[in-house]
Amino acid sequence: MENEKLILTEEWDKTFPKSDKVNHRKITFHNRYGITLVADLYEPKNSTGKLPAVAVCGPFGAVKEQSSGLYAQTLAERGFLTIAFDPSFTGESGGMPRYVASPDINTEDFSSAVDCLSVMENVDPERIGILGICGWGGMALNASANDTRIKATVASTMYDMTRVNARGYFDSMDADARYELRKALNAQRTEDYKNGSYQLGGGVIDPLPEDAPFYVKDYYDYYKTNRGYHKRSLNSNCGWNTTSALSFMNMPILAYSDEIRSAVLVIHGEKAHSRYFSEDAFKKLKGDNKELLIIPDAVHTDLYDRMDIIPFDKIESFFRENLK
Repeated sequence: MENEKLILTEEWDKTFPKSDKVNHRKITFHNRYGITLVADLYEPKNSTGKLPAVAVCGPFGAVKEQSSGLYAQTLAERGFLTIAFDPSFTGESGGMPRYVASPDINTEDFSSAVDCLSVMENVDPERIGILGICGWGGMALNASANDTRIKATVASTMYDMTRVNARGYFDSMDADARYELRKALNAQRTEDYKNGSYQLGGGVIDPLPEDAPFYVKDYYDYYKTNRGYHKRSLNSNCGWNTTSALSFMNMPILAYSDEIRSAVLVIHGEKAHSRYFSEDAFKKLKGDNKELLIIPDAVHTDLYDRMDIIPFDKIESFFRENLK
């Protein structure tokens, strides 16, 4: 395993209040690449026996103190043992260089979370699910296509990060545009190597231009305000390494999603700019244990933290039905 010394925050620094219905503690586990991941573990108070468990991650560029922690804590209130983890190279998790993303390693992060849950004394290894938000919704589907230990998957307000990097928003990029982008990113690789450091792509734009598209305003409203800002969040601050986009352009993550045999629930907002990712991903899924739920009037970030909009009753019943 890596020898990197990790610093774990002791205080409660989440974007949501701490629940008095769950026990909380920090844990660490490692993935197959030797990277140590840090997670918040949420456990129902006074629970006994072996529990169903859910690993939660996302959104893409967020940390476990934001949306994923809220989901994890809420599901723990409802009787599940949950962990919300920081992906490799981000947040409190290890991995160098910092702020790089990978369709392979980030999919592996979900499976390593399943490794961790599978050996816990108070977890039933036959009742483990995962929940991915935004870009980690796509990673969750990719993990479920590969990892037969995952018995149920929820993808909330999903992005296919390989599609959006390769084709642009709303599939606006053609092969010529991709070629020009590849040229620019590979030129940046040379500069990064020469400089011994990595250019950051920048988080959500700030200050917000008046003519910004709605989806940019939507992200600003979450990541750049008291609602969702966190000092370790890439989207709230300086963003990913620019060249991270290269591997996503070259490796589509949902190639085998039609082979997922376990249960899948895909949730998206009716008015989200990203709705097409979930609808197209759902079309590829097979079997009568797959479901698409569209939330009326909701936009993309409503499913990050709006407790009156996120369908936790449905998510709970889905996991109860499929983790039994």
